[in-house]
Amino acid sequence: MKNEKGRITRRRFIQNSAAGLGALFAGYPLLQGCSEGEETAGPGVAVSKKVKSCYLPITDATPIILAHEMGFYKEMGIESERPVLIRGWAPMAEAFMAGRFNLTHLLAPIPIYMRYSKGFPVKVVAWDHINGSALTVGKESGIESYADLGGKQIAVPYWYSMHNIIIQMIAREMGIEPVIQNKNEPLAENQMNLFVMAPPDMPTAMASKAIDGYIVAEPFNAAGEILAGGKIVRFTGDVWKNHPCCVAVMNEKEVADRAWSHNVIKALVKAELWALNNAEEAAHILSKDGAQYLPLPEKVVKRAMLKYDLDTYGANSGTGAIQHPEWEAERLSYNPYQFESATHKMVEMMKQTKMEGDLGFMKGLDPANVQKELMYTAGVEEASAELGGLVQFAGVDPANPFVREEVIAV
Repeated sequence: MKNEKGRITRRRFIQNSAAGLGALFAGYPLLQGCSEGEETAGPGVAVSKKVKSCYLPITDATPIILAHEMGFYKEMGIESERPVLIRGWAPMAEAFMAGRFNLTHLLAPIPIYMRYSKGFPVKVVAWDHINGSALTVGKESGIESYADLGGKQIAVPYWYSMHNIIIQMIAREMGIEPVIQNKNEPLAENQMNLFVMAPPDMPTAMASKAIDGYIVAEPFNAAGEILAGGKIVRFTGDVWKNHPCCVAVMNEKEVADRAWSHNVIKALVKAELWALNNAEEAAHILSKDGAQYLPLPEKVVKRAMLKYDLDTYGANSGTGAIQHPEWEAERLSYNPYQFESATHKMVEMMKQTKMEGDLGFMKGLDPANVQKELMYTAGVEEASAELGGLVQFAGVDPANPFVREEVIAV
C-alpha cells in the first residue's frame, strides 16, 4: 500500500540519517577542535575556561541547563554560555569530541564506547539524573504490557543507551527475541524489531503508526501521552530502581584543571539539588513557556517531571507502568554520584545487548577498570560534602551514602 510504503521509506531515511557511532567516531582526530582564533591544549581541548555546553532536548539535561540558567556557574566564578541545543546523539558526540564544547551530557554507555573502543579521553564527572524514561506505545498498537512486544516495531534513541539495554532485558525475560532489521523483513510473533530514532521524532512516528512504540527519555513520553494519544506501559525506573541514564562528561584534560573542573561539577551538583527541591519551577524554566530550552509546553514538561501516581500508572487501576510502588521511586529524580555497583551492572548488561557496529571491544571490558578509569568521582564527593552531604539526594542509604545495591525486577 502507498501509505505503508511511505512509512518504510521514512524509516530507512531516519535510520540512514542517524549515523552509527562506529562510522562517526572512526575519524574524530580529523575534526576541527575549536572556533577560529582559539588556541588548543591538545586534541579537542580549548584553552578557554568559559563553560561551553550542549544538550539534547530532554529532561536528562536539566543540571547542565539549570547550572547556567540559575547562575550556579557564575556563583563559582566561572563564565558560561547558554547551552546549545542539538537534536541527535551522533552530532552532539561529534561536537564534544571535536572540542567545540567542554561539557555535555551523554547516554551512559556512550562514554564507554568512546574510551574503550576509540581511545578518546572522556571522563564521566557526574550522573545527570536517575530514572526519567519509559516505554510508551500507540493506542492502536495492541500493546497492553511488555508481554505484548512480540511482533512489534520499537524505537530506541541510540544503540549505546540504557533504553536499549533495558528494553532488551525486558524482552528476554518475556521470551521475546530482540532483532535489528528493516521493517519490511518478516518478523516472527516472538521477535521485537529495534531501530534508532531521534527522540523528537518518536511521538509523531507513533501517532502516524509508523512505529508501535518507543522507549526514551522525558519529556517525549509525556508528549506521547498528551499529544499523540499514547500510553506508558512501564517506567524504566520501575524495572531498574533509580538507574542512571545520562551522565555529564568532560575531556580528561579539562578534568586535570581541578580548580576549574571541580567548580563546574559543584555547579552541576547544586543544580541537581535545586531541581530535586523545585521540580515545578524547574519544569517551567525548561519548557517552551519558560526559558525555552525544551520544545514542549509547560504542561507536558511538568507531567514528565512530576506525574507518577498509582491511579494513572498503577498495576490495578492504571496502565501498569508502576509495578513496584514499594520502591518509592520517582518518575525523574537526581543523584550525581557514579555508583560502582551501577557501573558493574551496566557493563555486564551491555555485553548481553544487541547493537549495530563492531562490539569486539566489550569482550575484554573489566567493570572494575571502567569504574576506576572512566568515572571521576572526586568532584561529586567534594561538591556533595560542601552542599550538606549526598544523603540529600534520591535513593541514598544514610548509613553508607556512596554504596548501593542494584535492584532490578522486570
